[in-house]
Amino acid sequence: MLNAVTASSSRPALSGLPTARAVDHHAFTVPRLDEAVEFFTGVLGGELCYREGPVEDPSGDWMTRKLGVHPRARAQVALVRLGRHTNLELFQYSAPDQLTSPPGPSDVGGSHLALVVSDLDAAEGHLRRAATVRLGPPSDSPDGSRRWFLTPWGMLLSLRGPVRPDGRRFVPAPAPYSTAAERSLGLLGVEHVSYTVADLDAATAFFTEVLGAEPVESAQSADGPDGHWPPGVERSRRALLRTGPTANCELRQSGTGALRSRPPRNSDIGGHHLAFYVDDVDAAAAYLREQEGVVLMGEPETITQGPIAGDRWLYFSTPIGIQMEIINMPDGSLPYETRTTARRATPGGLRWHDRP
Repeated sequence: MLNAVTASSSRPALSGLPTARAVDHHAFTVPRLDEAVEFFTGVLGGELCYREGPVEDPSGDWMTRKLGVHPRARAQVALVRLGRHTNLELFQYSAPDQLTSPPGPSDVGGSHLALVVSDLDAAEGHLRRAATVRLGPPSDSPDGSRRWFLTPWGMLLSLRGPVRPDGRRFVPAPAPYSTAAERSLGLLGVEHVSYTVADLDAATAFFTEVLGAEPVESAQSADGPDGHWPPGVERSRRALLRTGPTANCELRQSGTGALRSRPPRNSDIGGHHLAFYVDDVDAAAAYLREQEGVVLMGEPETITQGPIAGDRWLYFSTPIGIQMEIINMPDGSLPYETRTTARRATPGGLRWHDRP
């Protein structure tokens, strides 16, 4: 957790989602939860905070109403902290209508996770030893800024070396390593999470006008450094946004050769959602209810049992095809904290428009 005395501001959010503090987590649906947890902890150096499940409703429609999946869907969940500021929520679903192949990077609903490391060559050696597949030729792209990999189950990752702060984007700062794997990888943190959308302009407008994100690189043309695109992938327009104090989000326009025009559901392999930490879930829900194209999935509710009892949350769908969530966690008094020294990354005293 950041030092709230030196890193926070008491001023309220200037615009966007009421009482928002930060991105709380990035969620991804994977084919095998054990494999993904082992990779994110044993290879990337994350810390497992908790697992929960099964999440299911054997006879009712709760899974459809609250999560937007088949009523007989069943999920196992794990929360992994990756670096100082990022939580990854990993899902393994079984569902009668599940799509088992993920969307490609040019398809609507494609995604990738971008990491910053202290030394690209050392990090590549570490990933190769862990059977992570390097994409593209052995030489770097002309700008030398980024390398691309696939995890053993096919999730797309990118790595780049240290980033110079520019006063706009969030830049992970060096910090003492928490795990041996984190040290071996040289992980500095998560640079951004990327989503491929059907309409880049509409998605950028939703993030900025509704959520209060701030443009870092706006709706650029497809021309630019090769490192922005995985090898062999059609170039497209992209935008980079600052989403709160400790996260960036990249949005990409889907390609002309995209094979999928609809985003995956939460229960599909490659499905995902984006969660925001807010002080008041009910106030944030009231605001979202008035936004064009936003559909709340039921009403806010509070978890009463399990590792995160006390969490108040609500999912919502958006007009840009990215499912999202608002949550408020009573960090410091969650049940999982009695069983492990690992802790979720929290905003501490930071607010949405703070820029540590």
